[in-house]
Amino acid sequence: MTTPTMLLSSMAAPLMALRIFEDRYRRLPAPCVSISTVYPNLLELSFHDNPDGFEMWRQALGIPRRTVQHRVQGDGRTCVMEGEINYSGGPVRLIGFTTIPALEGTRSRGEVTS
Repeated sequence: MTTPTMLLSSMAAPLMALRIFEDRYRRLPAPCVSISTVYPNLLELSFHDNPDGFEMWRQALGIPRRTVQHRVQGDGRTCVMEGEINYSGGPVRLIGFTTIPALEGTRSRGEVTS
């Protein structure tokens, strides 16, 4: 059985967006960048424990605050913010992960107290 080969040209939109970002937003914090053969048209920019970086990019890309989705994962320990906008012919997804501090007097699952 042969597997079709994906061409680098199928990632043209996210690669072009990265080139534009490097020129236009060079003074913004560097995100983690992801382009996948599963979704070759999608550029994903993520920030881990850097909500200010997420916010700076949200504003720069013009993602309306009201469209940013929020959720909690990791047994209530991680807040995830996610927004998306079309840019340079393809979607750009902005994701922010931040740690939610444990409330005083609470324990994480499996944590032993003395």
